Amino acid sequence: MSAETATGLKRIGVFGGAFDPPHNAHVELAKAALEQFDLSTLYIIPTGQAWHKARVLSAPRHRLAMSRLAFENLPRVVVDERELQRAGPTFTIDTLQALQAENPQAELYLFIGADQFSSFRQWHKWHEILELAIICIADRAQSTLAQTQFDAYASHNNRFFTLQLPLMSVSATQVRQLMALGSASAGEIAQLVPAPVARYISLHRLYRSR
Repeated sequence: MSAETATGLKRIGVFGGAFDPPHNAHVELAKAALEQFDLSTLYIIPTGQAWHKARVLSAPRHRLAMSRLAFENLPRVVVDERELQRAGPTFTIDTLQALQAENPQAELYLFIGADQFSSFRQWHKWHEILELAIICIADRAQSTLAQTQFDAYASHNNRFFTLQLPLMSVSATQVRQLMALGSASAGEIAQLVPAPVARYISLHRLYRSR
């Protein structure tokens, strides 16, 4: 794909999440998004007060710092802290509207996981999200996406694409659990998260059991 659409609009990607912590699969998703959709810019957006998260997230300053470390070597990537600065619950629609206002000559691409896609109709103003952005769903080698999931959006078929990713068995929950046990070293978790993030977690003693 060209970095510009058929109408000459630039492609801007949006990849949000708690990033608590950002791990290797997050980085691979960003790389795949840049390559497969030839984005002019990919915004990495750590979430602020996530309305759908039951647990308390790590302090914004830590998640922002780790995100910058995780994605610092990728070209055309911007770590954006607007949601961390926003008061009250964080909604994707607000961020997309702000980015569209800042980039009126761009087409927005929102990157989400298959688990997020399964609950997409529960998102705040999901109809408006579909009007603002192309939804790109990460589809790993052993796909969990079913055609019936797309059938529910039959009238919006042109608003969905899949992003091909290798199968990677890593999650932020896994990293937090390893650190909570107190036996994982920076070297061990570096197999799951970028090395600078592993060092940051170790230095600041994040995710340790209290």
